[in-house]
Amino acid sequence: MSDTAERKMQFLFALRSRGVTDARVLSAMESVDRGQFVQGLFEGRAYEDMPLPISCGQTISQPSVVGLMTQAAKVQPRDKVLEVGTGSGYQAAILSHLARRVYTVERHRGLVAEAQKRFEALSLNNVIAMLGDGSHGLPDLAPFDRIIVTAAAEDPPGPLLAQLREGGIMVLPVGQSDAVQSLIKVTRTATGFDYEELLPVRFVPLVEGIGRDQ
Repeated sequence: MSDTAERKMQFLFALRSRGVTDARVLSAMESVDRGQFVQGLFEGRAYEDMPLPISCGQTISQPSVVGLMTQAAKVQPRDKVLEVGTGSGYQAAILSHLARRVYTVERHRGLVAEAQKRFEALSLNNVIAMLGDGSHGLPDLAPFDRIIVTAAAEDPPGPLLAQLREGGIMVLPVGQSDAVQSLIKVTRTATGFDYEELLPVRFVPLVEGIGRDQ
């Protein structure tokens, strides 16, 4: 077995051992090579279960957290998904294997361009990366069946809750950036929203506006 194949096997074992058990999610994560989303100094650590720095002061999330978030969202093959915080594009690439269409919004122009190149190189034709203020979502394209937010807000943003279809699920970290954050699952019902706390996490903060790296 090659070194890379062995590392990928250990990668999937680590996911399972941390609670990622959904067969479709594991298959999607096996299909998306995290090594293609990590550049520079940290390339050699792409298959470790840890967050890593990327450009614009952002991070690529820990794979097990990506897996648990994706699993909690219960993405179905016909779903239209909104991701807030494209980053490297890793989470969106995984979602692309599970959903009909993925819209991913990022406030840093450079990250949008890099992610779009990766999606094109991987022939992920059902993902659209857009520059924008993710805290406002994409009202023109709402409602969404699933919303995944990869940055922490103090509370689930009202505009995103409003863009969730009835029966839809949003998964997001909630809490202040320098304190304990919790991963929350929000399900929209006919009468309001149900909230479920999943696990403690640590994400970069959800920032309003467009980044200045124009």
